[in-house]
Amino acid sequence: MNLIACADENWGIGFEGHLLVHIPEDMKFFRDMTLGSVVVMGRKTLESLPGGRPLEGRRNLVLTRNRSYQAEGVQTVPGVQALMQELSFCESRDIYVIGGANIYRQLLCFCDTAYITKVAHAYQADAFLPDLDIQEGWRLAASSKAHFSPDAGVEYRFLRYERVRAAI
Repeated sequence: MNLIACADENWGIGFEGHLLVHIPEDMKFFRDMTLGSVVVMGRKTLESLPGGRPLEGRRNLVLTRNRSYQAEGVQTVPGVQALMQELSFCESRDIYVIGGANIYRQLLCFCDTAYITKVAHAYQADAFLPDLDIQEGWRLAASSKAHFSPDAGVEYRFLRYERVRAAI
């Protein structure tokens, strides 16, 4: 399973239910990586998408404790155990956890790779990812050169973190 997110210098990912920054190149990267895959998100993340609609060209799974929650074009699952059962038929590399903060925390232990667009700016944030630079069991495996988004006015890098497996 993979995690994919855009985070600021402090690992902030959102404020008051919205992304911290919109970088067109990051949106393209996200689309290219997740198209044709399974995306796992929480209810609030689904509702924050344009029109509150699921992402096209992907199987959308919404992890929610509200067993009566329904939304067109998504499959809801009531907990992590039910999610894992649902995902047991999928290739791990084709599953992307896309948020929000609580879902990232719950599913990080199941992820082997994290794709992070790291923004060189600190925003006001109220939702955060775990800091993978200090998170035990994770290492930075790859980093792009620095890019600059004229639309957002910020510098960013595409990072790939991998889970470190203990040697036996």
